[in-house]
Order: sequence, then C-alpha cells, then structure tokens
Amino acid sequence: MPSIKTTALALAATAMVTGLATVGVASAQAPSKPAAPRAAALPPGYQIVALPNANVSNFQRRVVVCPGTKHVLGGGGEARGNGAILVGSFPTDDGRGWIALGRQIGYNDVGISVYAICAD
Repeated sequence: MPSIKTTALALAATAMVTGLATVGVASAQAPSKPAAPRAAALPPGYQIVALPNANVSNFQRRVVVCPGTKHVLGGGGEARGNGAILVGSFPTDDGRGWIALGRQIGYNDVGISVYAICAD
C-alpha cells in the first residue's frame, strides 16, 4: 500500500497535468469577440425635468416637481455667480421633486438651477 506522502504527490502531479491540459485546450480555441455593449434600460416614464437658472435671495429654496404621478429618482442643483456656493441639494419630503439652494459671497442673491430625474 502506498504511503500518504506518495499518494499526495501523485494527486498533485495529476492535478497539475490536468490543469496544464485545460490551459492548452483553452488557448487553442479561437479568441472570442468581446460582448457588444448593452444599452442601459431606463425605467418606465423616465424624464429629466429642469428649472432653469434664476436669481433668488441667498438661501432661498428652489423646487422642481416631477409631472403627473411620477416620482423623483435623483436630482441636483447648480449655483451660478462669482463666489456662488451650492448649499443644499436633496429630494422633497413627498419624493415628487428636488430642492436646491445656495448663496453667493458678497451678494444678496445667487443664481440657482435645479434638475430632477423622474420616472413612473
């Protein structure tokens, strides 16, 4: 009866030969074509709604609301002006729109744009 050491060496050699044979078969096959990129599926009723830039008082909230029965999936805001800072950008409490607010250093008003990504 072979020793445990002999059996272990035999198994290791068999595994190595099997692995090399598998690599050889894999490399002998024709290279496969890369998969074509898939278009990302958009949720039903997908729509981006924008509230264009308007000057408002510093820290005044601007709100864009999704049309109909749609709900907001995400959104954002932009503060425009020399020294303008976007202070907040977040969804409305009811999940139907997006809020943005900002301030402008050295001025009483700031330009704010708001964007909402909506879907059914």
